Amino acid sequence: MTDRFIEVSLDKRGVSCTAKLLDDRAPLTCNAVWDALPLGGDVYHAKYARNEIYALVPPFAPQEPPLENPTITPIPGDLCYFTFSDTQLATKSYGYEHDAKHQGRATVVDLALFYERNNLLINGDAGWVPGIVWGTIVDGLDRMADACQDLWRAGALGETLNFRRA
Repeated sequence: MTDRFIEVSLDKRGVSCTAKLLDDRAPLTCNAVWDALPLGGDVYHAKYARNEIYALVPPFAPQEPPLENPTITPIPGDLCYFTFSDTQLATKSYGYEHDAKHQGRATVVDLALFYERNNLLINGDAGWVPGIVWGTIVDGLDRMADACQDLWRAGALGETLNFRRA
């Protein structure tokens, strides 16, 4: 199979990076994401996992992928896929506004980008939260990490995280 690449962007900040899909390690997840592109939405910066930004999107796979190529310790450049039920993201401790676009969906997909070291996927309400590593950034991580730090400090309102075929 030929390598597949996507562009990951923070559109308001005008920053993007290129990621390679890990077809050999997470083929079902890669196919589901690839077939659904473009994907994206409002960006959030993680409260618990540390150096992570993510978008919450409606389910798009015919069947949710199994936990292939799992991790609880993502490294810089990892793209991860998580599936949550509506009740898992409903508590006020997560900080989502009442009219957030994912509210009311029975299932929510979280597409995440990890931009720095020392991440641990543990949640005080739920415990360990393993994710599927389906892609890795191969160009532009430094620019994206700077933009993610700005997102953390300056805020995420009005910003989107988008995934498109490169």
